[in-house]
Amino acid sequence: MSVYKIIVTGPFNSGKTEFVKSASDIPVILTEKNITTEDRGIKAETTVAMDFGRITLNGDTIHLFGTPGQTRFNFMWEILAKEMNGFIVLVDSTDKPSFPDAAELIRQFSSFVDVPHLVVANKSDLEGAASVDEIRDGTRLSDDANVPVCVALEKDSVLNVLKQMLTLVKK
Repeated sequence: MSVYKIIVTGPFNSGKTEFVKSASDIPVILTEKNITTEDRGIKAETTVAMDFGRITLNGDTIHLFGTPGQTRFNFMWEILAKEMNGFIVLVDSTDKPSFPDAAELIRQFSSFVDVPHLVVANKSDLEGAASVDEIRDGTRLSDDANVPVCVALEKDSVLNVLKQMLTLVKK
């Protein structure tokens, strides 16, 4: 049995909090505050420090740390990345303008620590969702990069992503 620290990051409103909530075996620690910027029309609250959850999967314990998505809270990214074993970049498949932001997050988190990562196509069940190829292009991934699809509201979907992440981390 091993313990792993996995960061869940992504652009604003990509589903990070829901991903952590769906996966966690414990009540999730949230640092949500009311949105006071122009983004308040999209959703009511945003993560300002982190979300924390924990899950035991096949005997391994995963500590999940969800990051804030708004760049004004980016000072938390490097703090949360310390000692991470891997990271997941959630992409809102229906928000193509956010794909370059996801590409920048891949670059940023890769610069903190050299660990495996996955880019995950969240909200893939919604109308207007981009294809995996469009997500690869928009986030500047190679043509053969694995981009799992996910619905962060569905535990089985999230667990599938976490199993893939564990496989990468254990290599």
